[in-house]
Amino acid sequence: MRNRATAAQLLGACALVWAGLAPARADTLREALASAYNTNPTLQGARADQRAVDENVVIERADGLPSASGGGTFTEYLYNSTDSPLNPKRQYNATLSLGVPIYSGGAVKNAVRAAKTRVKAGQADLRATESAIFSQVVATYMDVIQNEAIVRLNANQVDVLGVNLQATSDRFEIGDLTRTDVAQSSARLELAKGDLRGASADLVSARERYIQLIGHAPGELAPPPPLPGLPESAEQAVAIALESNPDLVAAHERSQASAYDIEVAGSTRLPQIEVFAGGDYTRQERAEDIALGDAFPKSSTGATAGVRATIPIFQGGRPAALERQAQARAASALEQEIATERDIIAQVRAAFSSWQAANAIIDSTQSAIEAAELSLEGVRAESTVGNRTILDILNAEQELLNSRVQLVIARRNAYVAGFTLLAAMGKAEARDLNLDVGGPLYDPQDNYERVKGNIFDWSFDPDPEAQSTRTVDTPAQDGSISSQ
Repeated sequence: MRNRATAAQLLGACALVWAGLAPARADTLREALASAYNTNPTLQGARADQRAVDENVVIERADGLPSASGGGTFTEYLYNSTDSPLNPKRQYNATLSLGVPIYSGGAVKNAVRAAKTRVKAGQADLRATESAIFSQVVATYMDVIQNEAIVRLNANQVDVLGVNLQATSDRFEIGDLTRTDVAQSSARLELAKGDLRGASADLVSARERYIQLIGHAPGELAPPPPLPGLPESAEQAVAIALESNPDLVAAHERSQASAYDIEVAGSTRLPQIEVFAGGDYTRQERAEDIALGDAFPKSSTGATAGVRATIPIFQGGRPAALERQAQARAASALEQEIATERDIIAQVRAAFSSWQAANAIIDSTQSAIEAAELSLEGVRAESTVGNRTILDILNAEQELLNSRVQLVIARRNAYVAGFTLLAAMGKAEARDLNLDVGGPLYDPQDNYERVKGNIFDWSFDPDPEAQSTRTVDTPAQDGSISSQ
């Protein structure tokens, strides 16, 4: 009876390999990605940073727009040693000035161009951040599934070895086996219990990481959907990445912006021309003196207008140093663009190779499981006629467990490698995955269009509030799994 129970448990273990992947009611990977899209603080912070970058266009353009200012003073004369009716008791003064830049040597024009280009670079950086967060979510989602399956496999192994130990003890009692056989069975059971505890700890870590990224504890997780748009060759993947990878797009835009910075630096040696106008009003209050009233009026007004030109003659080498500095930074940006391109090519090719290798490992491991199951069945049969020892059976059981664990890991690695490949190709964002986030996708261009032409000094947004969810009230996770 014990041997039949052991066999039944071993036959059921195959179902446990992915038992954690098919719950009746499950959270899905798409739901996890949507939650991270809406509530992940790293992604929300990156969006806020990009909104700050958008404002640089307005800031740089302001230097080329008219400026107006006004001022006023009130003066009370408390004491004057000269006793004269002309001495004022108090004075009021108001001024108004207007300046219109006409020529700045190209500084404003090129600074605005650089700022616009860096907006594009920042938008590409935001894409890269989104893709990186999604890659982490996918890896963590699969880690939870993997570790739940491994916990089930190890728990099943503990049960199997527990039955083995009891059967071995019974046979020892009737003199069919030795004390050594019992000790070997007991040792394997204790090792299996240790492996179960370790697997449970790994599951806790995966679940806590899930909470960190997604904002809530994982429920029963459904199997992930097929990955869209995987390439047929490494060459195809590289070609797509060179067109779409956001890191490469950002590096290219920054190298373009650095070229404008050279022009801005060079403009410091050129003249600047400004048209200005101003007006003032002054009123004085004196001791009453009717005879002097017409000759010395109490108030006066005035207006001025003109053109102001500033022509640099000698600045101690500062303009040349600024331009050389900008050229050096532009050279660095160009090299960084090539370095980024190299990194992306290497990442894509490595991810493609890892993806293919993981799929090949899945096929090999499935064959290994079939062979290990057949081997265990044969060892058990041979044991009944005395041709195999208890240790042979224990080794065969361990090999089968190892193969099943390897299959779980290979399936996880294949999916994560596939998504990593999509991310390196620039095809792992919400728009590529047709992700339903409960509303329109966040478009950084919307904010840029909103603010780029705003020249009103008193235009401001409401004070910000955190958009991400906190996890302080989320219960600590454990390594338990639901019964299947």
